[in-house]
Amino acid sequence: MADTRINDRLKPLEQDINLTETFSELDKIAHKLGFLSPEQSYTDKISMWPMISVLGVYSAGKSSFINHYLGQENLQRSGMQAVDDKFTVICFSDDESNQLPGLALDADPRFPFYQIGKQITGMENQKGERIDTYLQLKSCPSERLKGKILIDSPGFDADQQRTATLQVIKHILDLSDLVLVFFDARRPEPGSMPDTLKHLVSETINRPDFNKFMFILNQMDTTAKDNNPEDVVAAWQGALAEAGLTARHFYRIYNPDAVTEIEDENVQENLEKKCQIDMQEIHKRMDDIEVERAYRLIAMIEDTAKDIEHKLIPQLQDLFKSWKKRVLVIEGILVVVLATFAGIWFNFNEIDLSNQNPIVLGLFGTGSVILLISLHLNIAKLTANYILKRINNTTLARAFLKNTGTRRSLFIYFIDQPVAWGNKMRRRIAGILSKVNNHVQDLNNRFANPAGKKAADDNK
Repeated sequence: MADTRINDRLKPLEQDINLTETFSELDKIAHKLGFLSPEQSYTDKISMWPMISVLGVYSAGKSSFINHYLGQENLQRSGMQAVDDKFTVICFSDDESNQLPGLALDADPRFPFYQIGKQITGMENQKGERIDTYLQLKSCPSERLKGKILIDSPGFDADQQRTATLQVIKHILDLSDLVLVFFDARRPEPGSMPDTLKHLVSETINRPDFNKFMFILNQMDTTAKDNNPEDVVAAWQGALAEAGLTARHFYRIYNPDAVTEIEDENVQENLEKKCQIDMQEIHKRMDDIEVERAYRLIAMIEDTAKDIEHKLIPQLQDLFKSWKKRVLVIEGILVVVLATFAGIWFNFNEIDLSNQNPIVLGLFGTGSVILLISLHLNIAKLTANYILKRINNTTLARAFLKNTGTRRSLFIYFIDQPVAWGNKMRRRIAGILSKVNNHVQDLNNRFANPAGKKAADDNK
């Protein structure tokens, strides 16, 4: 069942490389170690089709950019004010354009918003009309959409449902293969939007997949009419640099379909040249998203496997040692206290155990063992819960819970490693990393061939 789900999500890639077996093996390792629950898969964060998301502040020209890219004049409404206040999934259609309600996305597992209604505050009832306030599905016959989906988002600072919007944005950031973040060059004080820059820049730069983000300063033609465009760009680059963004992720453009004429021909010529170069690079990455996605998924496998061995396991081992140490200290104190009180009680009542009936002694010993085991299990459980509440990482918390069950608690002093961890598991992870190299070579053979076509044909 799990392999079927993985295969469905990776189907567009199967003609180039077969990642199903590798993802399946990675899932099995994570299930065994407790980093994934039985119903989870690492492919849950993979869209069935390559996915491009367009985010940004309102009036930044996101919808106009999408219309221009797809060659569809009125597919997405645009304007100075917040116009489209929904997340819009745009996909290919052989016929005319269509607009479908949000329920079409919430109920279809092939799309990235499947059952998203459960995750958004105020949408627990999953009523269709409620979901429709957040989501819609559009289709159009643009050839550029074949094999991929586009997501247009509401203006970041325009949506009244701010919390829900942030939840959805976080969801699509994880699934997206390319993220275009738009800013409006006509806003003269980019530094006055620290909250927006925080969510759209600061909280993304430390992601392992940060290279999939492109930060775009749009409407350059309009601002250049009244300002020095280089000063505007410098101001934005400074504000974004304070948020941690490097210049190589920054682009400047304007909409060629609605360009504003600039009186100074030199300014217009220089601006047009720079913006065309950036626009071509953005379009190229959008057009080549299938290739970029393939390499990204392979990198995802490699990073996940390495994280398990070199990050999650050591952290889990530290938590396990901390749990074991706390239980040992608490039980040591408790044993001393109980022994002291027992000695005082026996002396006070003048009881000599050496003169007692063997049956009585046996019952006393059995009762003492049962009491100590019960106390031990309760101490282990309470200590584990204490540590569990302080673990911020859900993945680690899940694995720690698996490692502190009754059986593990009972033999806590004889166990030094997490569940299922050992040389055999290390070899399985090494096998995945070896497959990663093979997958990269398979892709390289398809998209790069230094030996030339004839040499490749001769080797078949």
